[in-house]
Amino acid sequence: MNFKENFKPKAHTPPKGLFNSIRFNLRLLIDLQVVSVYRHVKLFLKGASGNLLDLGCGESPYHFLVKNKPIKYFGVDITEASNFDYQRTDITHFDGQKIPFPDNYFDNIICTEVLEHVENYQALVDDVFRVLKPNGQALFTVPWSARYHYIPYDYFRYTPSTLNKIFSQYREREIISRGTDITSISAKIIVLFFRNIFPIKLWAYIFFPFWLAISPLIFLTIIFGQISLLTKFGSDLDPIGYTILIKK
Repeated sequence: MNFKENFKPKAHTPPKGLFNSIRFNLRLLIDLQVVSVYRHVKLFLKGASGNLLDLGCGESPYHFLVKNKPIKYFGVDITEASNFDYQRTDITHFDGQKIPFPDNYFDNIICTEVLEHVENYQALVDDVFRVLKPNGQALFTVPWSARYHYIPYDYFRYTPSTLNKIFSQYREREIISRGTDITSISAKIIVLFFRNIFPIKLWAYIFFPFWLAISPLIFLTIIFGQISLLTKFGSDLDPIGYTILIKK
């Protein structure tokens, strides 16, 4: 069966310049998946130092968080990153499995919303173990409640049971739910709204007045979603995603 992606995710760009800063912060308000990842990455990098690998970095949206820290940043992504609308050329490209750095090279590694796009995920996780220093730490994030996206380069949704097995070789690991079922429901409603208020097909604009009329409800949905992220209100058995914290 052929699936057509009519609402493709936008590349996540860093807050560089006025326009991109406004867009970045608006996305943190509206996109519950993105803001949930951002908060965990920001906390993880707060005390980081040494060599940092951003694995599957895309447009390096979180590089700015470490620019004033004693950190040497390395962005790595696959050669075919343009399939994901990433255009950066000042990063290291690799084949998606073998990270082109020596053993025990990195003090910290972040890999956000990437693992679901990796066919041989275990090979990549094992190579992260190789390049991470003893006592080094890494943060992975994966979606749980997310639509089929970047078709056909979207392969998996991981349960905590599977994540425990994937990262079993690490000395320490912690799996954290990002948000709850309230967050997931809110995110779905928000996507439904924006997909329909700016449709691809011209004839669908006849429904624009309807979507405009319910826009105040969408504002309330965003507020409820953000509250659920902050308070963990709801069930964390159906979150918007998972964060995996590991130590070698």
